[in-house]
Amino acid sequence: MSTTYQVNGGVAVITLNNPPVNGLGHSTRSGTFEGLQQAQADAGVQAVVIIGGGKVFCGGADIREFGTPAAFAEPGLHAVVSALETCSKPVVAAIHGVVMGGGLELALGCHYRVMTPGVQVALPEVNIGLIPGAGGTQRLPRVLPVEMALQMVTSGASVPSDKLAKVPGQQLIAKLIEGDLLAGAQAFALEMAAVRPLPRVRDLPAPVVSDAGLFDKARADMAKARRGLVSPQRCIDAVEIATQDDIDTGIHKEGEMFKALMVGPQAKAMQHAFFGERAASKIPDVPDNTPTREVKNVAVIGAGTMGGGITMCFLNAGIPVKLLEMKQEAIDRGVGVIRKNYEAQVAKGKLAQDKYEQRMSLLSTTLSYDDIAQADMVIEAVFENMDVKAQVFTKLDAVMKPGAILASNTSTLDVDKIAEVTKRPQDVVGLHFFSPANVMRLLEVVRSKHTAKDVMATVMQVAKKIKKVAVVSGVCDGFIGNRMFEQYVRQSFQLVEEGATVPQVDKAAEAFGFAMGPFRVGDLAGNDIGFAIRKRRRVEQPDVVYSPVGDAICELGRFGQKVGKGWYDYEAGKREPIPSAEVQACIDKVRADKGITPRAISDDEIVNRLVLAMVNEGAQILEEGIASKASDIDMVYLTGYGFPLAWGGPMLYADLLGLPKVVELMKGFQALPGADQAFWTPAPRLARLVAEGKTFTGQA
Repeated sequence: MSTTYQVNGGVAVITLNNPPVNGLGHSTRSGTFEGLQQAQADAGVQAVVIIGGGKVFCGGADIREFGTPAAFAEPGLHAVVSALETCSKPVVAAIHGVVMGGGLELALGCHYRVMTPGVQVALPEVNIGLIPGAGGTQRLPRVLPVEMALQMVTSGASVPSDKLAKVPGQQLIAKLIEGDLLAGAQAFALEMAAVRPLPRVRDLPAPVVSDAGLFDKARADMAKARRGLVSPQRCIDAVEIATQDDIDTGIHKEGEMFKALMVGPQAKAMQHAFFGERAASKIPDVPDNTPTREVKNVAVIGAGTMGGGITMCFLNAGIPVKLLEMKQEAIDRGVGVIRKNYEAQVAKGKLAQDKYEQRMSLLSTTLSYDDIAQADMVIEAVFENMDVKAQVFTKLDAVMKPGAILASNTSTLDVDKIAEVTKRPQDVVGLHFFSPANVMRLLEVVRSKHTAKDVMATVMQVAKKIKKVAVVSGVCDGFIGNRMFEQYVRQSFQLVEEGATVPQVDKAAEAFGFAMGPFRVGDLAGNDIGFAIRKRRRVEQPDVVYSPVGDAICELGRFGQKVGKGWYDYEAGKREPIPSAEVQACIDKVRADKGITPRAISDDEIVNRLVLAMVNEGAQILEEGIASKASDIDMVYLTGYGFPLAWGGPMLYADLLGLPKVVELMKGFQALPGADQAFWTPAPRLARLVAEGKTFTGQA
């Protein structure tokens, strides 16, 4: 059993012992249930305390049992909660550390809840595509103001016990206990031993809503904040039901919604993301016990947009940074932007003034490579050009102390070649941050053929400290993300050449769930970046075919928002895209020059060509071993490219669509007039999975 049972001075103590977070697996549920029965039958027991072993009370469901029969074996959580509520002796939940999800639902079944200060309280099921399924949406609004309960259920965010204890009228926390929690809980339980009737959350009246528009407003807010996701809307429905129906009816309706979500594609997608994020940190040939190098301070070369953002990542984590530039004006400008970013956070109340000052105190600057020689890790963020990178790494090789990690923020260049300009290639690694680096969660860790295993283990550890989702990529042009995105962009150009309009392509992508369509992204990032990459690739990869429309608009100087015109026109000081007659005329000329008669293209075709172009490239990336698993590719796209969470990433999307259907669609694209046959030939990995009846991710 994942619980222990003992009696101390008339109090039965049931301790949850299922590390690391005392998840409510079958063994834990059974042990709790049986402990209650034992306490009930023992005349010497006056009260019961349930407490968590280790650092937390209970983090909810045991994720190791997701999708297994054990998750559904009796006693289920409903049965345990019912046993708690019907126990004839007072049951006190003694809570420390964390009480989340099913753990909070368990506690709400107890007669009393005592907590230490600083406990994180949450119902986070919404973030894995579900709603609380054991009465959480019905009981929480009965012990907290309905507005607060609604916010907790729809956001999944945790609230500290200190804050909750101060809420007027709250009945969630009976007492905050300083000092020894178990001793305090036992004393409290004995005090309550004679109290009858025992208080039950289910007996509290349905919550009263003072704002008649509360739920409609919440639905509108969630539709914007969590676009396309079903679970936040079902959370609102469930909490609204708590205000309308008796608790048994509410729990039944909650359960029906939970079951419907559980078998739906969004729960699969969001759980795939949940597990995939954790799996990304595992490198197959780098054991968890691989020794790591000490990284107490870092140096960053380049104080531009990327260098400044990277610097902030480390300052935020409390790691000192020395910022190197060639000219004082560049340093002053870069530090000024960092200050401005922090000051904006202070002004919005997102950062305390003392925290801002503390972070800035960790930053120092220099104009000399000699001053960064003792840094444990150095990250260059200079112009994306191999000759420039080579010069930087030659200097670093000459000055950096032995064992320092030398990292490049390159987004496309060959990290093997960068490493080979040094005499210590084993210390070189790619760390591709995404812009803005201080905001975006993705970090592509590019492993060259030389990179030492301890370097890989170290940078994955550092990534966690700076709160990045680190995904390992092998060396190739564009790595995982940009290599696949290139195919997405190529198809967007091809679609407008064949007959779609720029706004139509963007709107179709956005209706699918992307925050912005490909042309709006190009205008935001700068079309000149892709223009330069295409020029280089035409030399290096002459067999790769691009529609000329992308180059044609760049030749007109339409580089995007920064110059007021790109695929769209922009009014001064505004970012709203305005369809451009000049761009359409440019596209019409390309069609005329190539003898293309434009055809009507459906939104479905647009979405499938954009997404399946990435899927096929992803399959090739897996075949080449650039990514070790399909979920890594999905993590890149969910955390770095705005792929809709509702679909779980391009590779899971392909699985949910059905790989035979993917191949059927690709064959249809091959049959289109002027189609690039090679482009739409299924990659070997994709063809093999279809033949074997398998999927990319093991889900379908």
